Amino acid sequence: MNRKKLLILPLVLLSITMACDDYLEEELVSDVSAGQYYTDEAGLEDALVATYSWLKGFYGPERGFTMTTFGTDIFTNGSDGSHKAINLYDGSLNASQSYMNEAWRDWYRGINQANAVLNRATDIEMDEAKKTLRLAEARWLRAFYYFDIVRTYGDAYLTLDETTGVETEVDRSPASEIYAQAIVPDLEFAIANLENPGDTEYGRTHKAAAEFLLAKVLLRRSYTDYAAGDDASRAETLLSNVINNYGFELLDNYGNLWDITNQENSEIVWNLTISKSAVDDGTDDEGHRGHLYFLMEYDKERGMSRDVANGRPWKRFRPTDFFLDLFNRDIDTRYDQGFKHVWYANQEVSDDRGNLMVGDTAIYIPGPGKDVNWPQARKDAAPYLVFTEEDYTERIYPTVKKWLDPTRPDRQKEQGQRDVVLMRLADAYLLRAEAKLQQNNPGGAADDINVVRTRAAVEGEESAMQITAADVDLEFLLNERAREMYGEHARWFDLTRTRTLVERVRLHNPQAAPNIQDYHVLRPIGQDQIDRTVGGYPQNPGYPQ
Repeated sequence: MNRKKLLILPLVLLSITMACDDYLEEELVSDVSAGQYYTDEAGLEDALVATYSWLKGFYGPERGFTMTTFGTDIFTNGSDGSHKAINLYDGSLNASQSYMNEAWRDWYRGINQANAVLNRATDIEMDEAKKTLRLAEARWLRAFYYFDIVRTYGDAYLTLDETTGVETEVDRSPASEIYAQAIVPDLEFAIANLENPGDTEYGRTHKAAAEFLLAKVLLRRSYTDYAAGDDASRAETLLSNVINNYGFELLDNYGNLWDITNQENSEIVWNLTISKSAVDDGTDDEGHRGHLYFLMEYDKERGMSRDVANGRPWKRFRPTDFFLDLFNRDIDTRYDQGFKHVWYANQEVSDDRGNLMVGDTAIYIPGPGKDVNWPQARKDAAPYLVFTEEDYTERIYPTVKKWLDPTRPDRQKEQGQRDVVLMRLADAYLLRAEAKLQQNNPGGAADDINVVRTRAAVEGEESAMQITAADVDLEFLLNERAREMYGEHARWFDLTRTRTLVERVRLHNPQAAPNIQDYHVLRPIGQDQIDRTVGGYPQNPGYPQ
């Protein structure tokens, strides 16, 4: 039986009525104050849905992709875009950088919205079991926002009370206190009180998502000097619950994960849901924009013009040579199923090179390990363009196709309708492997990694994809996460969690290497927060005050 789907729009106050298509329909009610509106069960439900909405400003648009993809070992900058400082780590990565200000602002808006739900629920008359369920959702969301703040900015302002007026005097709590007073207890409450995944609307959080998130929290904390002694073991237990207790299953084929008609599949633990109808009619002006950022400039090449199927190339994120070299395509399918190799002509051409008809191959990128088959003489003789490694530039490079969205109504449409994948089962296996490695159990880590690698294997090469305990260290695990999770809002967080960001960027991202410093494991506090705080909010070390 299909579950109803929670439809989350980027609006602060929403009124909800059920529709026959099993989505939640929204009506803007922003002409009423929270004090007037959050006074009954309907108002509380609307306030909670609005609390989810602040995730959409980061996960889906360019901001979130940039802050989690740029400045890592596996992606560097393409030719276009205004936020290259986040990759280059130069002087423009400072308090004035717009994404640093916007992420902080929206995450705190989400926290204040959650606090409003939690504070005002006390006086609302409704079924107590349902109220507790909704409070558990709000606390999961508050923990999510605080976790994003702490893992991005470090020490930060901690409040568990709703702000209803202007506050200009704020303190700064150590990250350890934010974990101990907010993130961990909120998630423990959520785990104790949320429903199982199959019992709730698709898009609402649930017990498995709370266990998944708490595991990530504890795993990150396990690397710090304020870690609890059982952080890694608790993370392992929580991830085992996710893996074993809810019926999630890896898809048979890695490429099926990116089939836009197969988004609500057995591997998904939790997605941030996007509505195609709301995106297409402009109600949702954010949507999922990942289809824009990883594409090369195909539309200026012979036989090609921009179209919906091939995407609108914004040329933001270009794979590093190191990343491309991580794939052994003779035994591993994840490059071939996640990158685009062929562009078919969508306009006729007749020139010195010959005739090119619509539907003929226009561009071919052999990709890593296959360039050797294409010496220059063969490239010159081909009736289509062939780009090998020596041809790569900031405009021409291997293109990630995970987020392509052929359902957009026209070729210029920026908002896509994909759900945002934030928790999936393969990630749970790899995180559990990391938790085991943290406990000096490389054999157990190898077992979990092998589950993921077996699914990724070329047919008949499953045994060649297996590893042993002797193969597993943190470097191997991070390389495996790169092969599996590229482009999924994970990499910068992976490297900062494991304290390997600076080392790996210096080794593998030549554009970022000259400038990155130890303090870049945290982002700068935005100037908006500094200016609005009496006495000035303290800046993170290393950045100009």
